[in-house]
Amino acid sequence: MQTFDYMIVGAGFAGLTLAERICTQLGKRCLVAEKRNHLGGNAYDYYDRQGVLLHAYGPHYFRTNSDEVREYLSQFTEWHAVDYKILSYTRGRFWSFPVNLKTFEEYLGRASTSEEMESWLKLECVQYESPKNSEELMLSRVGPKFYHLFFERYTRKQWRREPRDLDASVCGRIPVRTNRDDRYLNERFQALPAKGYTAIFEAMVRAAGPRLEVILNTDYRALMHQVRFDHMIYTGPLDEYFGCDEGPLPYRSLRFEYESLPAEKLADRESIAGKRGFWQPAMQVNYPNEEEFTRIVEIKHATGQICEGTTIVREYPADYLPGRDAYYPVPTPEAQQLAEKYRRRAARESAVTFLGRLANYRYFNMDQVVALALAEFRKLKNC
Repeated sequence: MQTFDYMIVGAGFAGLTLAERICTQLGKRCLVAEKRNHLGGNAYDYYDRQGVLLHAYGPHYFRTNSDEVREYLSQFTEWHAVDYKILSYTRGRFWSFPVNLKTFEEYLGRASTSEEMESWLKLECVQYESPKNSEELMLSRVGPKFYHLFFERYTRKQWRREPRDLDASVCGRIPVRTNRDDRYLNERFQALPAKGYTAIFEAMVRAAGPRLEVILNTDYRALMHQVRFDHMIYTGPLDEYFGCDEGPLPYRSLRFEYESLPAEKLADRESIAGKRGFWQPAMQVNYPNEEEFTRIVEIKHATGQICEGTTIVREYPADYLPGRDAYYPVPTPEAQQLAEKYRRRAARESAVTFLGRLANYRYFNMDQVVALALAEFRKLKNC
């Protein structure tokens, strides 16, 4: 029976950040158990048969305002700077998105100014003393015309719930601007790892050296009677740790449809994409209409990869069922009340640290997960 200082459940950003820090900085032994057949969790990427680098579990747009997170990850990768640009396709045309001055000009069909847009929004927006849900929030930020055009049906498709039944944070993550800044995100540092996310995780494992053992294709519970350890770091689903005995937490899942397109099939798309070797004019196009999919992603726009063909990915929201991956915690009051029951129980588990999106049942960006892992390491270091 092998002995480790730490058993770490999950080989995503949370688990591997802590594993690397514990092994290299504390000289402790870690065992990482990962039920999938690869490192990286949902940030895993790979090259398809056509040689296009794809994000396997939907697009992962790295960004951060944290110098600590950027400097930490920069030990394991160089960066390819990106201004993430997306569009929305509705009413038979592409629109600049998120809502900004360009969107307003497209709506008017003429040039405009920030001052005119601000005046229009002041008249258009619905006033709420304190928006209680996503519908009220977006009506208060962009008004009913843009809300119905870009947000209402997209949100309903994504969550299979009415926007009025979802927490305001769902749509509140999306910026609204009255200038021509059409970037999707606000953070100071926006980039993708130059060689992909998987290369980061592989570099972390190498840096940890022989003190780290990683076992893939294995549920951690199958190892519980085969190894000894002092402390567990758990990054899996919060409810599953407790056998779902309070009831299962609700999630939304996703289904992906891939279409690889060799160069010869892209000639008739050049006028739409605006350049050779691409299928659509932006890395992501939202479809807030009757289509079953919510967006089409052509990640080659963002990675800067040079290759003749391309691959597009249609993303379909799906109910979370056994055997499917859990992507998004459902932001409703009922779900949060149930999650809080599990969180209170987790707080009493002195030999277990619950870390990451699934283990906290909260929507964290990648940089937030890394920041949480680094903060947790400081606690362990000072114990």
